[in-house]
Amino acid sequence: MAITLAVLAFVFVSCTVVATAMLISAGGTAVIDRRLDELRHGLPEPAGDRPKFASVFGLFKRVGNTLPRSPKEMSKLRLRLTHAGFRRDDALPLFYGARVATALGLFLVVATPVFLRPNMMLAFGGLLLGYVAPGFVLARLATRRQHRIRLALADALDLLVVSVEAGLGLDQALQRVGDELAFAYPELSNDLRLVTLELRAGTDRADALRNLADRSGVDDLSALVAMLIQTDRFGTSVSQSLRVHAETLRIKRRQRAEEAAAKTGVKMVFPLVFCIFPAIWVVTIGPAAIRFVNVLLPIVEQTR
Repeated sequence: MAITLAVLAFVFVSCTVVATAMLISAGGTAVIDRRLDELRHGLPEPAGDRPKFASVFGLFKRVGNTLPRSPKEMSKLRLRLTHAGFRRDDALPLFYGARVATALGLFLVVATPVFLRPNMMLAFGGLLLGYVAPGFVLARLATRRQHRIRLALADALDLLVVSVEAGLGLDQALQRVGDELAFAYPELSNDLRLVTLELRAGTDRADALRNLADRSGVDDLSALVAMLIQTDRFGTSVSQSLRVHAETLRIKRRQRAEEAAAKTGVKMVFPLVFCIFPAIWVVTIGPAAIRFVNVLLPIVEQTR
């Protein structure tokens, strides 16, 4: 039991360290903000802005670059890293290095007699668990980021409709919405700023919008991008299309809320059965059971 608790504690600490390292190392957001400020205001890029624990990240990167990897797995993992918000070029080798470090660390903790009694079967199980755990952490981070983007879409659409109806073009409206959402919804704001940066670099608007949908992995944002591309291609009213899409998005959000409310009863079965009902039984039946025991126990002893 103690070994299991120690292994679980180490897995939790290792996953936390890996997630923190990925979050600290993924400085793509800060770089994007600095470049956007340079384009807008001509501010020089601050010098000496090196990430912390650079030596550890360098070691992870070297280890990740030496590992054999299949192109198919690399493509899927890079897409998952992008969905989680890690867009740096060295995010993939850093992730591989962190995965190897977590697996080896968990193996050594379980296999060495310093902390626990050596158990090779448990050590190899820890090695496998340490190799798989960073993938689950990354999937969780990607899901949380996609959920935040999905929640931000309604406000972003409202601001986009107001900006377009006020006379701004679609490109300027996207830039304006990205600036306005920087504090409330930084994830969607950074993605919209990237779209503006790609448009300034000469990328076609349809390609820039498709890249936005690919970076986020959110179905609602993909539907918005498809609508904007079709509107631009056929020359229909952008403001009217955005208003209709915003109404559709609100209906979908209301349906998701109703679905979540309908699932509440089923989700409450487990805590009711295993946590609340035993306490109710103890409170209601406990005194009667004690009274029965006090009354019937002397009778049973007399019959013996």
